[in-house]
Amino acid sequence: MTLFDVVFKGNDAVYGLTESAINDAVAKYGEEKAVGFPDTAYCLPCYYSVTGVKVTNLKELKEALGVVKTLMTREQKLNDAFMSGVATALCAEFIEALKYIDGAAPYAEPYYGHLADAIIRELGVPLVTGDIPGVAVILGKAPTAEDAVALVKSYQAQGILVTMVGECIDQCQSLGLNMGYGVRVVPLGADVTSVIHVVSVALRAALIFGNVEPGDSASLMKYTMERVPAFVNAFAPLNEVIVACGAGAIALGFPVITNEETFRVPKSLIVQPDVSKFNATSLEARDIKIKITKIDIPVAFASAYEGEIVRRGDMQVEFDGSRVDCFELVHHKDMSEVEDHHFELIGPDFDEFPVGSKQSIGYIVEVAGKNMQADFEPVFERKFHSYINCIEGVMHTGQRDMIRIRISKATYEAGFRAKDLAEVLYARIKSEFDAVVDKCQVKIYTKAEDCTKLRHEMAIPMFDKRDERLSSLTDETVDVYYSCIMCQAFSPSHVCVVTPERLGLCGAVSWFDAKATNELDPAGPCQVITKERPINEEIGEYEDVNEAVRKFSQGALEDVSLYSIMEKPMTSCGCFECICGIEPFSNGVIITNREYAGMTPLGMTFSELASMTGGGVQTPGFMGHGKHFIASKKFMKAEGGVERIVWMPKELKDTVAEKLNATAKEVYGIDNFTDMIGDETIATDPETLVAFLTEKGHPALGMDPLM
Repeated sequence: MTLFDVVFKGNDAVYGLTESAINDAVAKYGEEKAVGFPDTAYCLPCYYSVTGVKVTNLKELKEALGVVKTLMTREQKLNDAFMSGVATALCAEFIEALKYIDGAAPYAEPYYGHLADAIIRELGVPLVTGDIPGVAVILGKAPTAEDAVALVKSYQAQGILVTMVGECIDQCQSLGLNMGYGVRVVPLGADVTSVIHVVSVALRAALIFGNVEPGDSASLMKYTMERVPAFVNAFAPLNEVIVACGAGAIALGFPVITNEETFRVPKSLIVQPDVSKFNATSLEARDIKIKITKIDIPVAFASAYEGEIVRRGDMQVEFDGSRVDCFELVHHKDMSEVEDHHFELIGPDFDEFPVGSKQSIGYIVEVAGKNMQADFEPVFERKFHSYINCIEGVMHTGQRDMIRIRISKATYEAGFRAKDLAEVLYARIKSEFDAVVDKCQVKIYTKAEDCTKLRHEMAIPMFDKRDERLSSLTDETVDVYYSCIMCQAFSPSHVCVVTPERLGLCGAVSWFDAKATNELDPAGPCQVITKERPINEEIGEYEDVNEAVRKFSQGALEDVSLYSIMEKPMTSCGCFECICGIEPFSNGVIITNREYAGMTPLGMTFSELASMTGGGVQTPGFMGHGKHFIASKKFMKAEGGVERIVWMPKELKDTVAEKLNATAKEVYGIDNFTDMIGDETIATDPETLVAFLTEKGHPALGMDPLM
């Protein structure tokens, strides 16, 4: 048999199973039965991506299978093999979709199955920044359980997102490997068809970030090949179905590495007999460059551990700023006052605390450098959350003097102590900010009385001074704004314009962050934009800004306003924390956030709203933005500002309430404005919402029409 014959045979087998499964479902439920995956705007995302057609019921699914049949040509040519691979993938999606009929939950722990649109948007920023440099798909049964765990952990240590299908999941479970999205090891399912859930991630990335039109299969495959750094590791033995699935992966640009002596296709189907070399072979095949983050501590350090949760029962010690005095601080000092790589512990070490106890901690990172500025201090501090969470078995939440750090028993038993925490802070500051930091030293305080004294006499006064500076910083008081094009790795035409009162839509880049990024890397993603030639200051349009967005979008974007949702709104890449859309019945806008999976009064979920807004295109009436922008005085300034907000999910409303209420009071004289804003506990339909707004006397009802 040729390789083509194997692919065709596997494709035929999966097609037969799919046809039978659809016929059985039609016989059981009838043709009008709804079908689709939950928490996605794309129904069956892979089929929709390839054909541009949304499948919503079993009748349409049966018709779609007929379309798939047309891809199954049988000439002994590479294109036929690739199309049969794509057909196999689409059949797998159909089989998986049938599992979700009637809202069923076919996957239970440890399996994930379908991944929601919100997860893909969440992956956008770390994929762009390189914190997730690639996506590994591990398929089948490793020679030994130890081999499976070693391979997964090797990718984890490099920050690569690992997805798993088949018996390798059981092997890793048998050796107690910690798995889950939080540690970037995602077991998809036991059946080979569950591999479609990672294919779905890649294809939806093209729609969400790349502005690829559904049905444009050529652009779709070009996007996944060039911009989605995925690859497959398939353990022997390979059957015809796995080979057919592999052909689909190769068609998307994802090389397959296997330890089975089989057919070879240069750069696409690669035989590597030694599974311990799968990692190196895969990275070379996909041309993935790994940032070296080796730090001399007794446990692993990698971005894969950022979402790891340390449960109370697994905790050796906790430092909890909500219960005792804790703080973290960066302090800019003169060169003569800092000794590089110096560490000082003032107080007991971690091994002197009772197991499971709450303790105080304060750490001061003192930095010096010719180009260092006091404005960079809070930028560095915000990085501590990521740095500390990258330590295996250590969890960090909060910032400033409201931090919480938990150290797991396993990490403690491996030898992790205060000096190791200091080493991480030192190494990452010196590595990431080497352009401005020449010297760095770390002091850690663990005596309760020292932490109390330093928190109140040093840390809090410094935080207050910064807040005063930030509160006086407005778009009018600065001479320049900054561009941010980090997300162009996935969204080629998107440009963020970052101002003091409008942070990047991902929520991660403030004006100070962009300023620091520009200082550290003058040729990098954040460039200075002057604001000397205003066109219309009410909507925030400047000729300087327009010239910049034309340049940085390679001509895809002509002009942009900073303060309007209706006139030339800023583009969105797809990584936004929130999305705002016009609600015509109430003459206002609703805002929903990525974490909220429910329905909004617009009759659309976050995923459905977001599908209209990403990809670097301007969509009047809709706007992606960060959470902190909601309370800005520049939020929709052209259309009346925050007074237009009529609905938010309750959790989001509670999060922004204090600052939003302060803005509404200062600008409009409204007390407790969030009490006038609806949420899902009040209304998810426009009629009930308008009744609530009328009862509350919401100002949007009496404002000039939005449309």
